Amino acid sequence: MQSPITRYLESVLDDCRELDGGAIAEGNAELERADPNAFAVALATVGGSIYSAGDCDVEFSIQSISKALAYAVALDDNGLERMLEATDVEPSGDSFNEISLEHSTGRPRNPLINAGALAVHSMIRGNCAQERADRVRDLHSRCAGRQLSTNTAVYEAEIESDDRNTAIAHLLKSVGVLAADPAEVVDGYARQCSVDVNCVDLATIASVMANGGVDPTTEERLIDGAVNRHVLSVMSTCGMYDGSGSWVATVGIPAKSGVAGAIIGVLPGQVGLAVLSPKLNEHGNSVRGVAVFERLSRDLELHMMHVAPSGSSAIRGVTGEDATNVQLQGDLRFAGAESVLAMLATGIDPRRRITLDLGHVRSMDDVARRLLDDAVAGLREDGHDVDIDDPHGSMTVPDPE
Repeated sequence: MQSPITRYLESVLDDCRELDGGAIAEGNAELERADPNAFAVALATVGGSIYSAGDCDVEFSIQSISKALAYAVALDDNGLERMLEATDVEPSGDSFNEISLEHSTGRPRNPLINAGALAVHSMIRGNCAQERADRVRDLHSRCAGRQLSTNTAVYEAEIESDDRNTAIAHLLKSVGVLAADPAEVVDGYARQCSVDVNCVDLATIASVMANGGVDPTTEERLIDGAVNRHVLSVMSTCGMYDGSGSWVATVGIPAKSGVAGAIIGVLPGQVGLAVLSPKLNEHGNSVRGVAVFERLSRDLELHMMHVAPSGSSAIRGVTGEDATNVQLQGDLRFAGAESVLAMLATGIDPRRRITLDLGHVRSMDDVARRLLDDAVAGLREDGHDVDIDDPHGSMTVPDPE
């Protein structure tokens, strides 16, 4: 059966497609050639499931989204104390390319604006710009689960239009913040931003971060846990530039945007998300991308302040010989319900009766209830005989107070 999550993502794209505001980023000749109608969304869970809709095969340069994992590399190389000497972690309230430095120290306000990202790149260990950029690309590749490549045309266009970053780098050097030659840092940073990805790549990278730095599929640790936590904390307050405050209030998902029109979001313990739509708002964030994230956060109750009483596993056990009895437990939210859907989609003989046993479920939010109800309907359409054992009425929509 087609997953109800995929159908839902398709419906969100259809609803948000009518938004036609904003403009494609200017200044980089390659970015200006982007298709303004490209639109994609991907969702990757900490259980290893991936769902996508729209133009997920379209590749684009990662741009400023690379700042998050570049910061992770620099933190791993130098430690938090040393990195805090190079850049603060406070929201700047300024545009991404403003010269936003502390008056007393010259430190950039945070590592996710351009000034901070240049300081961060200079702190990454390497003998040259290429080596530092390759290390950042390598971490992105490992998290994405495939080898990513640098787009030479985008890199050359970045260098052609990098006068402002060059000026910022020289200013940082003059106040003793930059740890390498300004021209070399600007070159490496341009390479870092010119790596090609697609929407599924970004969601997969985000799922590693949502899983505490561990690859959900291979269970290999790719990012140190403390480093991962710190990067997510900075993303939550600084990742959407001078729109970060309203983002946290309305979306509530640590995120990072890029001027190619992508946004990556990480909800710890649950999902990684990514959206692509090239037209940007006044803050440099994708217009449709922001709208999609607002929908996902609201519809799927993904705001980080929406917390369940328990995080226990949703599936208690699967038993039966002539029939399949799926026992659920605990407090079911989106991630728990999705794990049940993923298990049901692995292929159950249509001749076998399926029973969903909800006897050990303590509570179920509206999102989990809708997903399970949709899954049951899909299984029945596929010819399965499905029963629901619901002694506590967990699948019953409560009366409004």
